[in-house]
Amino acid sequence: MPRSQRSPLLLAGLLAAGGVAHFVVPRTFDAIVPRALPGTPRTWTYASGAAELALAAGVALPRTRRVAALATAGFFVGVFPANVKMALDWRGRPAALRAGAIGRLPLQVPLVLWARSVAKNGEGRS
Repeated sequence: MPRSQRSPLLLAGLLAAGGVAHFVVPRTFDAIVPRALPGTPRTWTYASGAAELALAAGVALPRTRRVAALATAGFFVGVFPANVKMALDWRGRPAALRAGAIGRLPLQVPLVLWARSVAKNGEGRS
């Protein structure tokens, strides 16, 4: 399978794994929900997990890939504040955990670019 056909499926797999994780280990995600958001952290955890699962399905299907991949890019931008909160909250953790939390911040850029690339290359593909 050519790389251009694998890329959307890999992105869909990443989204699906993340979405499932929101439901399997919600406390991990509850802790990084910014306090400024209304409602409970668990509501946001489940909502973002459901969104990731929906985006995964959309990216996996050629007919909806372009729109879903663009929405995925927006999603990755939208969850950035949670990653910032995690990096700030984990300042007192062991060095490896701190590094992981800080490392997530620049990782958002290639994720956004990947989703945009899938959107650009996804039109009309089967």
